[in-house]
Amino acid sequence: MIYKVIRGALYKFSLELYMDFFRTLHTLLIIETPSEKIARFKVFYDAYLADEVIFEKEYEAHYFESPSYAGFCHVVEPLAVPKRRNMAQKKGQIILLHAITHIEYSAIDLALDHAYRFTDMPRDYYDDWLKVADDEIRHFLMLEGVLNELGSSYGEVDVHDALFEASQRTQTLLDRMAVVPRFLEASGLDATPEILIRLDRMPQTPFIAKIKAALEVIVEEEVDHVLKGDRWFSYACEQEGVDTSVYFEIIEKYYPRSFPRKKMINVKARQQAGFSCDELNIIASEKVC
Repeated sequence: MIYKVIRGALYKFSLELYMDFFRTLHTLLIIETPSEKIARFKVFYDAYLADEVIFEKEYEAHYFESPSYAGFCHVVEPLAVPKRRNMAQKKGQIILLHAITHIEYSAIDLALDHAYRFTDMPRDYYDDWLKVADDEIRHFLMLEGVLNELGSSYGEVDVHDALFEASQRTQTLLDRMAVVPRFLEASGLDATPEILIRLDRMPQTPFIAKIKAALEVIVEEEVDHVLKGDRWFSYACEQEGVDTSVYFEIIEKYYPRSFPRKKMINVKARQQAGFSCDELNIIASEKVC
């Protein structure tokens, strides 16, 4: 009986999805419950892949004042987020895992917002970012599962709004693709291997093994996400008639003095994600390739 009710609700929702693309994305972006957001996205994505959605003409995207997780996460300033210390203990593992889970949940909305905010784009653009949203959902569920096994759940540790704020500050395609995939997500390509190295130095427990396995999947697949950002950044540069070197001007505008990086950069992964040697040498302030 319960299954029939759920199936009926999803069918009714799918009929609504058949009517609109951007309005449905708006609904998905403001849904506060992760399970509901994910379930509705799955129906929507299936409909999209089956060409059962209609792109509205002259749709105007909304500016969001607060993120979808604001109702169940306690949001604090970035410096007030619990530090990832002593990961050999359960509490430290929970703090680490919760922080990464929050990044992946935020990344779901980031990908959806990429598709939602920019209308009249080639179909490939929407294919790319909905596929990324689907990947981020899988990453989130994978991490949430380990977090639950540790006796915690998403929303139990303080989080910050940095990724959400970046999405709402960047209202042009050029800025968005430079800032979110090519700067913030690309930074994850540098940070995740460092976390894996720290985890390798700890006593190897089943939970440490599960965290490492999840991170290895994520860092591998995030290369493709950054590469998609690189593709659409180049597209935006072409549309705007500017050289791709404008990337550094954009990052300086939003995140002053971010380059050169103070830490080692993941040269191989960044190259796979579309960064040129010229860019990497500037980012690192030395010849790295």
